[in-house]
Amino acid sequence: METIVSLADNIDTATFYGVNNQNILCLKNQHPDVRIVARGYQIKVSGSETAVNKFTANLKAVENFCAQHNTLNEEQILQILHGEHPHAAEHDNLILHGVNGKPILARSLNQKKLVTEYDNNDLLFAIGPAGSGKTYTAIALAVRALKNREVKRIILSRPAVEAGEKLGFLPGDMKEKIDPYLQPLYDALQDMIPGAKLNEYMEKGTIQIAPLAFMRGRTLSDAVVILDEAQNTTSSQLKMFLTRLGINGKMIVTGDLTQIDLPASQHSGLKDAIDRLADIKGISIVEFNQKDIVRHPLVKHIVDAYK
Repeated sequence: METIVSLADNIDTATFYGVNNQNILCLKNQHPDVRIVARGYQIKVSGSETAVNKFTANLKAVENFCAQHNTLNEEQILQILHGEHPHAAEHDNLILHGVNGKPILARSLNQKKLVTEYDNNDLLFAIGPAGSGKTYTAIALAVRALKNREVKRIILSRPAVEAGEKLGFLPGDMKEKIDPYLQPLYDALQDMIPGAKLNEYMEKGTIQIAPLAFMRGRTLSDAVVILDEAQNTTSSQLKMFLTRLGINGKMIVTGDLTQIDLPASQHSGLKDAIDRLADIKGISIVEFNQKDIVRHPLVKHIVDAYK
């Protein structure tokens, strides 16, 4: 008997196969009665029907563990094959497991509230000071939804507004000028998705990172869409963004009303949107504060000093 097993597209193959294919070799050594040829997301298995079926069942169990915990080693494989549950630390308030199994947690009261509100609303505003985990938690929710196949895409956006610097003086073409504004979004993703898988997602457009201006004219369905630094949008820009929401879409808008970098003649669209939309069912506003700050302890004092 010969069959081809396809790995799920949310699997990072480098993690699954292991360094020098040590994981798949371990799995094969525990099933000496089958022959396998593994390439990318496809594994060809041949042998007797009984042996192939046993291998396939165990392969899927290992695959499920890898997809859930974002890590895999030989010890864990052997535990799974012996009907045990590999040790993986369980945490309260776990959102997902990041790179190398790192637990990504909702660490503060309002981070936990954002996680809860996400399940019950399609549009969320997360407002609060620097370092309170607004963007990081929002991206974790988006990655979890993608891994669980609740959506097909993640779209992350920021307005390209200078924080005291001039965009025109930066070197390079437009992409190179804009990329520094988007770097915080890349940083969060690199914590949660292994490098090779993240590159694959971005090449295929499964994860898209773009400045706000690139959102015009689009309908964003089957996606989690995050707008970061929304305090630097005008009312017309934010209205344009919010009306991109499509079927089976979710939006999370984050911002800090104390860090507006717009010219003095322009008013932030974020405060206007909160006032207009606060009482609409399906929209939730989560207000973060200094108690939610999870960066260096000094950041709380710095935020207080600049109030």
